[in-house]
Amino acid sequence: QIMVSVRGLAAPSSEAQELYILLKRPHVQALLSAHDSVAQRDYGPVLPPLPDKLPDNEEAMRIVCLVKNTQPLGATIRKNERTGNIFIARVIHGGLADRSGLLHPGDKLVEVNGQKVQGLQPERVIQMLVQFQGNILFKVIPNSPQPANRQPALYVRAMVDYSPLQDPAIPCPDAGMAFSKGDLLEIVDQSDIRWWQARKLHSASLCCGLIPSTNQLRYKQRELWWSQPYQAHTCIRPCMLKHTHTHTHTHKHTHEIMDENKCIETGDYLIESMSSFIYLIILLGFRHSLRVWRRKSYSKRKPSCYSCAVSSCHNTSATVYEEVLHYQRHIDDPPRLIVLIGPSGVGVNELRRRLIKINPNTYQGPISHTTRSQKMGEKNGREYHFVTKEVFAYMVINHKFLEYGKHNGHMYGTSLDSVKDVLDNGKMCVIDLEPHCIHSVRTKKLKPYIIFVRPPSPARMRQTRKDPHFLANSYIKRCFHDKDFEEIEEASRTMEVKYRQYFDCVIVNDDLQDSCMDLFTAIQHAQEEPQWIPASWFAPDHL
Repeated sequence: QIMVSVRGLAAPSSEAQELYILLKRPHVQALLSAHDSVAQRDYGPVLPPLPDKLPDNEEAMRIVCLVKNTQPLGATIRKNERTGNIFIARVIHGGLADRSGLLHPGDKLVEVNGQKVQGLQPERVIQMLVQFQGNILFKVIPNSPQPANRQPALYVRAMVDYSPLQDPAIPCPDAGMAFSKGDLLEIVDQSDIRWWQARKLHSASLCCGLIPSTNQLRYKQRELWWSQPYQAHTCIRPCMLKHTHTHTHTHKHTHEIMDENKCIETGDYLIESMSSFIYLIILLGFRHSLRVWRRKSYSKRKPSCYSCAVSSCHNTSATVYEEVLHYQRHIDDPPRLIVLIGPSGVGVNELRRRLIKINPNTYQGPISHTTRSQKMGEKNGREYHFVTKEVFAYMVINHKFLEYGKHNGHMYGTSLDSVKDVLDNGKMCVIDLEPHCIHSVRTKKLKPYIIFVRPPSPARMRQTRKDPHFLANSYIKRCFHDKDFEEIEEASRTMEVKYRQYFDCVIVNDDLQDSCMDLFTAIQHAQEEPQWIPASWFAPDHL
């Protein structure tokens, strides 16, 4: 009526013209139509009366209309080979079928757009749905009502790589979700003991995918069906070099609807494919020799229990999914430990040195232990903790050191207690560590934030590292060679493949000044912003 009145005006004002344009828009027209329908109680079509003498044994039928678009329907189907019936096997969380609430696992599919499906092969049903456009009418016999059992979401960090296309056991590869080490996953359905439904955090897709359950993934690891088994800890046998003996220790302790008959037990068929600074100066020789040993021996070391606590070497039942929780550090809590990891030659020690030099009141390194004699001007507990060989050996046996080594006939080591002392004093403790020592610091007390320092490309390293020298074996300084760049890149790649699930941040050390700023920003982020950390760090302490 308003539109008729406005249209009848001989010289409508600009406001009247704007009102007319607004009322003519489709969304407003649809709103007005819906309002009129509700006002007239026109809720749906009037069904004809039920005929007399209905058979008592006829099953109730449900008609479901879904609009086919670019979004996946998100369901799987399976066939009962004995009866030929087609059933809804699985409804994928976040898909169209799940959001509609009209299709449920166990529903028997009778017709699709008027075509009966009983006796058809799942592939044929898939082809039919591919051909249909627009509205798709499903006629189903509902399964007996299932109790609502929506489990709370479980957040985990993937500790292994997984590709559904390389897993012959997955019911439907198209419904599977690939993930990599370190990915954060939200698991929304664990009702199936073999296959869970999950989505990646911060993913734009609402639809979940199938991932193997913990037991299924462990089984697959043991069988080596698609990838190498995950090892929670790799014990490294030290390589003995001239003048240097170093040991490492650990602290004790879908698309559309799919068919479900492709695998050994069940298979799914997708209806459509789913589109401190002083410390650094004093310890410089030891740190250099240690890093030289690391560089020279990295490619030669083999997994071994030679230098590790027994309890940390034989952990074959490592978790494949690590439960995580969102953690916001309280202002009164000790700072998180900052751990820098990277291949020798990438500049980890230089980044750490510069960071502590810029702000020694905020950042500090742990005070190391040594068996050498105290020199004039030195103070116990300032440059080093000076201890006897017997005390040092006792600390080694009791796994008190993150890492230790021998230099010029004296033992040096960085202890867990020295790290805790820095944190308890309210300073940010920054250490560089070999990746196989990560488990020594990955504890509730330290809550480490692990930063991996990645090298730039070899071509870029040749440009930026022409003049710098490094300490080679026998303590001879020399320039970098092309072979050194290749070794750095290879060592970096190996570290990422094996340990990236533990990395909270990755920094590319291209320009040293820019990398220092990136490191500073990452550390501030670790201390001030919410982070996903292992749920075990929230568990109460056992007596």
